[in-house]
Amino acid sequence: MMETTDSTQNETVNLTALLESILFVASGPVSIGRLAKALETTPAVVQNLLASLAEEYTPRGLRLQWSGNDVQLTTAPESSDVIERFLGLELTTRLSQAALEVLAIIAYMQPITRPQIDQIRGVNSDGSLRTLLSKGLIEEVGRMETPGRPILYGSTPEFLQHFGLTSVAELPELEEVIDEEEEEIGD
Repeated sequence: MMETTDSTQNETVNLTALLESILFVASGPVSIGRLAKALETTPAVVQNLLASLAEEYTPRGLRLQWSGNDVQLTTAPESSDVIERFLGLELTTRLSQAALEVLAIIAYMQPITRPQIDQIRGVNSDGSLRTLLSKGLIEEVGRMETPGRPILYGSTPEFLQHFGLTSVAELPELEEVIDEEEEEIGD
């Protein structure tokens, strides 16, 4: 009976190693279904293996980043300064206040159209959208089924990586802002 346990444990270790290898060579996020097919196992097994890997990576320099049901191997956000220095990346690629506002609106309200963003901000957001698209932090995720078929925008896996998140569910809760006029009326 001991041999069966050891054999099963070795298969699990090997399956974990194979999963890690696939994630390492993948050029982007990969679906659990695709991983299960490649490993000739079930999505539930892959999910368990991913949970185990995520736990192993916690004290280390790697993380699993989720984008919907897709997963990707990334570096830990705490390593960003050292990695930027090693790669010689410019630190001058800061986002403007306007671009950060647009990015926050998209992150919390995605999918969302440019007119909806403009309405929330009260100003035109074309320039900020172009900047965010060029940096790969947002992308076109479809078109709204209304007249004119406006483009719908959403955040990208690069957005998550840039801000050290594994999914948009990790975004902080929005605080409700009470309008002063409403507060006075209520008194």
